[in-house]
Amino acid sequence: MSGHKHVQQRVSQHVSQHISQHISQRFSRLIARLRRLFGWFPLTAAGVAITLVCVLALRVFGYGRMDLVVFALTLCGLSLVGLSLLMVTGSGLLIKPRVHKAVMDQPALALSAEAGYPNASGFVMPAWSWLPLMSLEWQIVSHEQLRTVNRPDSDTGLLEEEITPGQRCLSTAVTRRFILRDVLGLCRFSWHETQPAQWQILPLTGKLRTLPVLRSMDAEDGIPNPAGLPEGDRMDIRRYAPGDSTRDILWRVYARNRHLNVRLAERSVFYAERTLAYLITGPVDEAAAGVARFAVTHGALGSPWIFGADGSDYVASTTAAALPLIAGSRKPGHQNGYGLEEFLRGQGQHGQASAQSACIVFAPATTGPWVGPLQQTLARHAGPFSIVLAADGLINKSAASLGQTFKSIMLENTIQTEPTGVDSAALQQLMADFSRRGAYVLLIDRQSGQSFDQGLKRV
Repeated sequence: MSGHKHVQQRVSQHVSQHISQHISQRFSRLIARLRRLFGWFPLTAAGVAITLVCVLALRVFGYGRMDLVVFALTLCGLSLVGLSLLMVTGSGLLIKPRVHKAVMDQPALALSAEAGYPNASGFVMPAWSWLPLMSLEWQIVSHEQLRTVNRPDSDTGLLEEEITPGQRCLSTAVTRRFILRDVLGLCRFSWHETQPAQWQILPLTGKLRTLPVLRSMDAEDGIPNPAGLPEGDRMDIRRYAPGDSTRDILWRVYARNRHLNVRLAERSVFYAERTLAYLITGPVDEAAAGVARFAVTHGALGSPWIFGADGSDYVASTTAAALPLIAGSRKPGHQNGYGLEEFLRGQGQHGQASAQSACIVFAPATTGPWVGPLQQTLARHAGPFSIVLAADGLINKSAASLGQTFKSIMLENTIQTEPTGVDSAALQQLMADFSRRGAYVLLIDRQSGQSFDQGLKRV
């Protein structure tokens, strides 16, 4: 009876999650349509405010009380807004075909960059200095979290585009929004132009300088799981970390150089001959993509290896082929489906343990719709699996909320910001769930470049 209730609860949670996702998608589409319609409105917020104030003052004071000073000032204000509207709209209709021709005349741009750093995209436009009391600027709207800066070149007199991407992407076209506005900021005329381009924005690796050995391991000498307690000789030595037993400290070494080191037992395992690596995407997956990129480019997967990612049916066995898979695993406005099962079937993994290959899974360090399917995959496949969770810092939610509450009480004018990172308690629970299913779990912090085990001890 309890099992039946548990199934009902799981089904109700799945249905409620599906409904909430559907509602959020519909709401985001409605917001996008409203923004698109608002883009066609010629008056800015300042223009609307001045128009309303002038109309209200004209009606109440100009006509109601026959105040000639207010009457003259309001007519001047309305005339200024109307003149700006005519100038901006007329100039926009005149310059729009010229901008379209200038965009189409430029060749398809090829750009390979890294998120978080400014890059010159190679796109240039004339400054159009002959425009009377108006300025033309543009920004890229086809990619989220991408900052666009138009820098004038004193030598050529052209406007050069500089972009600073915030997330990875792989694109064959770039859409820009051109805005023509007057110097007072009362009116604007905007439109969109799409240009073919080959953009590959790779995720930021942060402060990663080295990674633990990520090659999946198969057990020998009777140890079925490399995540279990090894029984080999105490041959490995590393620096002391909080939580280590004092019995493992090398006290003689500490007496000589005052450095705390511990001796660890050697793991009785051997490396698999082939490594299967896969990137699982989610709402907060930029850190996982950055760690996967670092592992691919710095040889942390060993050799040979095969790499796959959500959102693509292709696999890669070289660094040059794997980087486009990592960049293209993020699709703005679209959530990729869980593809690890299909990837394993394509590589001949049908639920039986293989001494020839093992799988490394890069995933976000937060719960998401991928957690349940991954747990089912671990139950169906004998392994071995290594799950690498990636995050941008760890926080204690209770302490963070207490600190924010104290700030709001003591400093009422303080701007509240959402703390970055993931909750350490929820993360430990997630790592324990995967570990109970026989997977070796590792946490990597992209901000600090450090690695942690299941107990959040540094390794």
